[in-house]
Amino acid sequence: MPPDNHRYLLLDVFSGRPFAGNPLAVFPEAEGMAESRMQAIANELNLSETVFVGTPTAKNRFPIRIFTPSTELPFAGHPTVGTAHLLVALGMAERGQPLTLQARVGDLEVRFEDDLAYFTTAQPVEIGVSSLDRTTAAALLGLAPSQVIATPVVASCGLPFHLIELDSRETLAQAQPSSPRWLQHVSPSHVEQIYLYVNDGEALNARMFSTELGGLHEDPATGSAASALAGFLATHREGPGHWQWQIEQGIEMGRASLILAEVRRDDAGAMTIRIGGQAVLIGEGHVYSLS
Repeated sequence: MPPDNHRYLLLDVFSGRPFAGNPLAVFPEAEGMAESRMQAIANELNLSETVFVGTPTAKNRFPIRIFTPSTELPFAGHPTVGTAHLLVALGMAERGQPLTLQARVGDLEVRFEDDLAYFTTAQPVEIGVSSLDRTTAAALLGLAPSQVIATPVVASCGLPFHLIELDSRETLAQAQPSSPRWLQHVSPSHVEQIYLYVNDGEALNARMFSTELGGLHEDPATGSAASALAGFLATHREGPGHWQWQIEQGIEMGRASLILAEVRRDDAGAMTIRIGGQAVLIGEGHVYSLS
């Protein structure tokens, strides 16, 4: 084995069992690694995201960088939840105290409740106009306009998504984005992620599609989209309160995932958004420095 190598661990996130949820690779000791190498490794591993953890800046406080196979992200949900679980499992962080992951979007505070890690978003939800309307969203997804039951919006807690509400789980399973219509209706917005959802009250079903390496990619569990959706749904609730949702995602991919979302709004109108989930460690490996 070459003496210069980087250890990584594999987890399945937003699931309590192996081979479900969203796969994640985490390099727990990536201090000093060049950005170009991080991107090359993420491309090589070809997972939704790969996380690189730097040297702690204080007790229970770690800088992280998150890469897809093609780009760095300011924020992502399953890397946050998975990295938190891993740092505690490795003894690098203490479970009983708040854990802070320093992402590009800002500080993400994580707390543990039983077998769940919950992070609080670093930014409040922002809601804007989507480049899609009901007609173009339906055409994009191969659906009838009546199956899209609300005007799409863009929502973000650090990473923006077009939120598209559909009329049933059957419609959700049927939806399939068209690449030409994506280029026509989604790409001009520069928001290259859509989150489809069906709202049955506190139970939600969702699918997420994005562009990756020139093609369309479906993600089995997307905490950043879940936080944007929860924040958006809470804007339709009146007064102070505490609301919770369970979001099932990845069903159509055979990667069943469960994302827990909650929003609190105080008397002054300030909103706190938290996303929680399980994670299971499934393996580890090494990437050699072969330059």
